[in-house]
Amino acid sequence: MSVEPYGADEESAAVLRTVGRVIKMCRERAGLTQAALGAQIGYSEEQVSSVERGRRAPMEEFLHAADRVLEADGLISALKGDVEKARFPKKVRDLAQLEAQAVELCAYANHVVHGLLQTPEYARVLYGMRRPPYSEEQVDELVVARLARQRVLDEQPAPVFSFVQEEVTLRRPLGGRMVMRKQLEQLLEVGRRRNVEIQVLPTQREDHAGLAGALQLLRLKDGHTVGHVEVQLLNRLISDPREIQILEIRYGIIRAQALTPRESLAFIEKVLGET
Repeated sequence: MSVEPYGADEESAAVLRTVGRVIKMCRERAGLTQAALGAQIGYSEEQVSSVERGRRAPMEEFLHAADRVLEADGLISALKGDVEKARFPKKVRDLAQLEAQAVELCAYANHVVHGLLQTPEYARVLYGMRRPPYSEEQVDELVVARLARQRVLDEQPAPVFSFVQEEVTLRRPLGGRMVMRKQLEQLLEVGRRRNVEIQVLPTQREDHAGLAGALQLLRLKDGHTVGHVEVQLLNRLISDPREIQILEIRYGIIRAQALTPRESLAFIEKVLGET
């Protein structure tokens, strides 16, 4: 199926229109109608029409099938990367671009597991809880976007990652027991990587420097540091050096108040055993 882009902006809309024109040109060159192309690749005439008009973002399977049927010699399949980026909301694209430029990423998460550490099942549960609710297509799209961001964990040379998770994020049973077990197992797996440190901030701490909320710091290849905060309807990137300094001070104290990475992995294993 094709998925209508959630939160489409003019930049992504322009990309999808270009993709649609390329597919239309290849189809007309092959002498096929929209209905005929759809029948051969397993999509309806309406879906093909929507893709060609740039109204819907074609899935990877659509592109590969169209490329094969229209004998485009890889031209249509090569559009996959452009479509993937255009499918995601602009705020997601901007954050993903910054994460891809980072040599170090530091993040404190206080309500849920950080997005770069989430399993597909956990991410789907979170998006499914949104009010007002997303449609199923929007949930699918946002989960894909979140998982795509996680590729930054595998970049080479490997960036350095530091995550501090509130204890409550390990114990809040979002999605039920099996979803949380998979999520805890993923934290253990990722936390054992040489370039990743995961720390747990116990609920019983009497001092806490993170009460103002979650935060993220990205140290970029050019030497600059950018902050990111998100709460309710606000999503903000921070570049003011004075504000960055405040976030860096807070994060440093938060890390000091948390368990060490080794203690944290042992703590996560304990919680997993109790889940």
